[in-house]
Amino acid sequence: MEQQQTNKLKRGLTARHIRFMALGSAIGTGLFYGSASAIKMAGPSVLLAYLIGGIFAFIIMRALGEMSVHNPQAGSFSRYAQDYLGPMAGYITGWTYCFEILIVAIADVTAFGLYMSFWFPNVPLWVWALSVVLIIGAINLVHVKVFGEFEFWLSFIKVATIIIMILAGIGIIVWGFGNQGEPTGIHNLWANGGFFANGFIGMVLSLQMVMFAYGGIEIIGITAGEAEDPKKSIPKAINSVPFRILIFYVGTLFVIMSIYPWNQVGTHGSPFVLTFENLGIKAAAGILNFVVITASLSAINSDVFGVGRMLFGLAEQGQAPKMFTTVSKRGVPWVTVLFMMVGLLFAAYLNYIIPEDVFVIIASLATFATVWVWIMILLSQIGFRRKITAEQASKLDFPLRGGSITSVIALIFLVGIIALIGYFPTTRVSLYVGFAWIALLVGVYYLKGMGSTKNTN
Repeated sequence: MEQQQTNKLKRGLTARHIRFMALGSAIGTGLFYGSASAIKMAGPSVLLAYLIGGIFAFIIMRALGEMSVHNPQAGSFSRYAQDYLGPMAGYITGWTYCFEILIVAIADVTAFGLYMSFWFPNVPLWVWALSVVLIIGAINLVHVKVFGEFEFWLSFIKVATIIIMILAGIGIIVWGFGNQGEPTGIHNLWANGGFFANGFIGMVLSLQMVMFAYGGIEIIGITAGEAEDPKKSIPKAINSVPFRILIFYVGTLFVIMSIYPWNQVGTHGSPFVLTFENLGIKAAAGILNFVVITASLSAINSDVFGVGRMLFGLAEQGQAPKMFTTVSKRGVPWVTVLFMMVGLLFAAYLNYIIPEDVFVIIASLATFATVWVWIMILLSQIGFRRKITAEQASKLDFPLRGGSITSVIALIFLVGIIALIGYFPTTRVSLYVGFAWIALLVGVYYLKGMGSTKNTN
């Protein structure tokens, strides 16, 4: 009886925490640096790609929200995959998500070291890697409310910077601030080869880069197990976050490509640095460096939380070591947090000794894993709808509009994204590694005899 009493997560995350956690997860290096690659593929029509991507990201979130509000679980989409698709689906989805986020977190820890070396070039990178893992680990061990508050302020800095960036850009476009009072207008959106500068196909090809930029918003589902009032906070967060992310991505890129010709974006430094410098702010590089440091801290913080709670959920389902269900008096699954910290320290060390090209091949798996998790969320929602009656469906607190039909449309879109990943030789390797990873998990599943795992409620 005591075991059951202690192995409970505490509900301490408010709607404010959850909303900014999802914003923090999805707004990061994908916007600050990664968007330049998508712009090169599509030209100004990348704005349309982000709009399309945002619509499908919202559908995925609503599908997850439908299940999260109906049945809040720490294991989130892994648990729903188990309940509505079978134990093996839950096992593969949960472990794939953990591996994906660990890979992303390794990159974020390494990036933090590189960003700090901008100001402290003589300090070894391993010092920063070690310090950030210890600090973030300590924050995650205290209490979920402390974690939520820390994440809120880190995400707030990013969001505030993007808003300032958009307002500053509008000032340059309309009134010519920092441009000798000469407004730039928005003619750059069609002056260099037209809006579809690389043709309609260029816009389509950029979609795989764009969708990866939205990766991370699924963490909202994982917060359900610790949300103070999931029936209110989850719908609020889901309904507001995709729209806000869309505004930030589309708004920022609209401003950047209006001020600078799209074919020069990213070729003379970060678009963010250029915009601040255009306002006459000489410390632009330093300001941007501060923002990307908070972005990497925010990402690592969310990564440790996400993997910790997913492992907790997998352990509850009997698909991970039972010790991962151990919870402190404050309601924190401390064993999973320590596991993530050890993994990050070891992986950060490996990152320094593995040749860069090998690491890029491993990291490319994150793209495949993100889309895999989204596909499993949609399939789980379809399975969920099949298990409930029409009357129960009509009484759902937060239903996905159009039900299973909407999910099928989004599934077709995601299959198209996987096809695009296979189209490019540089990203095709992630499909090979991804499918090999799935095959490995299936093998381990049967080897361990988990097919007989019972569903625990």
